[in-house]
Amino acid sequence: MKQDTPSAAAAQVDGLVAPSRREGLKKFAIRYGFLIVMAVLFLAFGLTQPVFFRPANLFSILLASTIYGILALGVTFPLVIDGLDLSIGAVAALSVMMSAYMMVVLEWNGWITIAVALGLGALVGLINGLLIVKVKIPDLLATLGMMFLVQGLQLIPSGGRSVGRGAVLAGGITARGSFAPYFLWLGQGRLFGIVPVAVLIMVLVAVSVFVVLSLTRWGRVFYAIGSNAQAARLVGAKVDTYRLMAYITSGTIAALGGIVLAARVGRGDVQSGGTLLLDAVGSALIGFAVLGVRKPNPFGTIVGAIFIGMLMNGLSMHGMPYYVQDFIKGAVLVAALAFTFGLSKIK
Repeated sequence: MKQDTPSAAAAQVDGLVAPSRREGLKKFAIRYGFLIVMAVLFLAFGLTQPVFFRPANLFSILLASTIYGILALGVTFPLVIDGLDLSIGAVAALSVMMSAYMMVVLEWNGWITIAVALGLGALVGLINGLLIVKVKIPDLLATLGMMFLVQGLQLIPSGGRSVGRGAVLAGGITARGSFAPYFLWLGQGRLFGIVPVAVLIMVLVAVSVFVVLSLTRWGRVFYAIGSNAQAARLVGAKVDTYRLMAYITSGTIAALGGIVLAARVGRGDVQSGGTLLLDAVGSALIGFAVLGVRKPNPFGTIVGAIFIGMLMNGLSMHGMPYYVQDFIKGAVLVAALAFTFGLSKIK
């Protein structure tokens, strides 16, 4: 029998080790690549602008991330079931305007205002869900239509004007009320004078979403529906009910984000919707690349929100105009997803 020479045996071992090493490097890059890029950017911003590292600025980044971070956690539910809610920015803006109108114009109690705002968000989510589940309208079209409807609805009570104490609204109505101090505390307060309450709210929402999606049967069913709705239906899952729940949850959490935003700015600003939708969806999609999970997840969503906040903060410190910031934000999103999904397909 012919015996392999030592050199031939070594070559065979190298041939086995090299692919294994490459596979290990690929898995490492997929799992930690985005976090490494985030850390490098963090250091680069700090070394070029030392003020970036100051605790006040770091808390500012977290605070800037809270609103679209909360919205992103809400939209994670439709993403988990392979859907998308485009109305979250409009729902948040509706919550801002209605909170201001109810307290500053109608002089309602703050707790009632919060309950009504959350109820409106849940109602919009329910309508979205019914349009998608019962009327069979594709989720993008249904939520896009609701986005435009809600954008118009939020402007009707104030006649398209921002709402604040002393503001004169349509019909000559003067806003004589004010925001309740405990309401403003939700957006402006700091626990022990250090940690912004808004950041704590985002963390509580993130923990709640994590528990539901990762540690309960509901979460397993949500993910099963997103993976294969027909198979989930065959094993007894109430697919339509869960899809309704996903959009109701998304709308309710979006309304919570609007409440925190109203508490932060202390007025009802007609431009409050702004880029909330894009930043929230972007945060949730970036979450796909965090730890290479390639699916919606609350931890990745929060990391995505903080990343966008850090990126915008650092670029602003370097004097980048807003349109360049949007370009870079979009480029980073595309690159992160392309890297994660593309690299995973390389043999």
